[in-house]
Amino acid sequence: MIEKEIKKSTNAEGVKKEKTAERPTRVRRKPKAAIKVEQVEAKQKEEITVTVEETEVVKKPAVKIIPLGGLEQIGMNITAFEYEDSIIVVDCGLAFPEDDMLGIDLVIPDVTYLKDNIHKVKGFVITHGHEDHIGSLPYVLKDVNVPIYATKLTLGIIENKLKEHNLLKSTKRKVIKYGQSINLGCFRIEFIRTNHSIADAAALAIYTPAGIIVHTGDFKVDFTPVYGETIDLQKFGELGKKGVLALMCDSTNVMRPGFTMSERTVGKTLDNIFAENTKHRIIVATFASNVDRVQQIINSAEKYNRKVVIEGRSMVNIVTTAAELGYIRIPDGIMIDIEQMKNYSDEQLVLITTGSQGETMAALSRIAASIHRKISITPGDTVILSSTPIPGNEKNVSKIINELSAKGAKVIYQDTHVSGHACQEEIKLIYALTKPKFAIPVHGEFRHLKCHAELAQDMGIPKDNVVIMTSGDVLELSQDSVKIVDHIPAQGILVDGLGVGDVGNIVLRDRQHLSENGLIIVVVTLEKYSNQILSGPDIVSRGFVYVRESENLMDEARTVVCDALDKCLNKNMTDWGKIKNEIKDSLSDYLWKKMKRNPMILPIIMEV
Repeated sequence: MIEKEIKKSTNAEGVKKEKTAERPTRVRRKPKAAIKVEQVEAKQKEEITVTVEETEVVKKPAVKIIPLGGLEQIGMNITAFEYEDSIIVVDCGLAFPEDDMLGIDLVIPDVTYLKDNIHKVKGFVITHGHEDHIGSLPYVLKDVNVPIYATKLTLGIIENKLKEHNLLKSTKRKVIKYGQSINLGCFRIEFIRTNHSIADAAALAIYTPAGIIVHTGDFKVDFTPVYGETIDLQKFGELGKKGVLALMCDSTNVMRPGFTMSERTVGKTLDNIFAENTKHRIIVATFASNVDRVQQIINSAEKYNRKVVIEGRSMVNIVTTAAELGYIRIPDGIMIDIEQMKNYSDEQLVLITTGSQGETMAALSRIAASIHRKISITPGDTVILSSTPIPGNEKNVSKIINELSAKGAKVIYQDTHVSGHACQEEIKLIYALTKPKFAIPVHGEFRHLKCHAELAQDMGIPKDNVVIMTSGDVLELSQDSVKIVDHIPAQGILVDGLGVGDVGNIVLRDRQHLSENGLIIVVVTLEKYSNQILSGPDIVSRGFVYVRESENLMDEARTVVCDALDKCLNKNMTDWGKIKNEIKDSLSDYLWKKMKRNPMILPIIMEV
């Protein structure tokens, strides 16, 4: 009995020892709920770590948008799009000089940035054939000679310009059809049909590594265009479904509510004017580039059995090009040369001319001023101004209306024009179709851009996603952000005659000074070694006072100059620069005290 108990005890201890050897420490198990929480937290930590690593390694592509002109003004439209080693340039227009740019003919964009990066520039992509979009090409191509891509009529007008500047052979050009795409470096560009006041206008879908950017160009929605088809709204909708990163939309008429009238409405108005003036000669002034308007004038002339005369160099060039390319229909025998006008009576004639904006040397301005060699106004003539004055041109247009009216002409200038730019509802339609993530208003003065920004916000674009740029800003655009990162020079270069860029702010300031205050030239002759006055001082006045009626003033001015010279020579002053400054300062002080005028004073010292 005792032995059995001992064996049980021994066996029990042995089992215990064996079990202890297999599992020396007993661990308390955690509840299942706690284990699940730890697993979830571990997984989240792992995901966070991976996301941080991916953000550091993979940076989303960003494209740069650089407007070199066209913002805060109407004109000189040119925008560069850059990604890595590729730059494309949309449009290359000019601007007309402002009132204070005395003697300046044109203003073209500063393309220093393109010249510095010429190895990246792949080509110019042109939206349509207006001067503010193509006018600078002959000047810019001399430094940035890359291919030009445009629609048929647009390229035809460009080729006329290149011929005048002997650049046709040295410039590559390609006609692009609507719906066709071109690959330029990192970009793919598709041309989209739009309507405007010139045929063959196009919007651009720019496919970039960052996303699709839609550039509308100048456009309106015209469901009854004179030539061609309506705007391709379906394509805008398709792009919206794909996802548009940014919309760069025309802002010219953004302050006008509603829709822009169709071009055909002008045709009806012109037809009525022709019907009411069957016994008088009709002269119609319009934009040379408005081919559809010219077509409607020709249609009315054909209807009322009138011959048509085209006058004005730009008008002749564009109408000839449009007719050759099939964009305008000219009935046989309706067009006559200006020399043949004498063979027809007034009621048989229609003249289509340039100068609807009051340009000084345009055909209508010369006719109104009676300096045109072959056309003069006769009482009873009906003159139609088929345009709206561009801001700043109102005075010139009013002057022409007064001159024509004084010569007995009947001037009609109301309800004879419709705009080629979209009003608010058309712009909203493009936003609704494209559904862009970012909005970048273009083509307008600051007030237009600001109003456009507010419209974009009304269409659901977040305020932070709407960017108002100025010319020269460098905008960096990606899927997640838009920001201005730099600024480059984009002031514009002045063209005066054959001189490009040789007239700057200092020269303009001098011209302004001369135009407002006139010029006085002081001429003195000194002996070479002794600096004794041999002759003078002689004073010549231009634009300051009429000398014959101001002899006393001139005598006193001469005395002031003599005193200044004596003062310098008594000090043995030999530096001519200091002598000139003394003359200038003394005479300027005298004239201001005497006349409260501040003419430009130019001392000239000669040595014998």
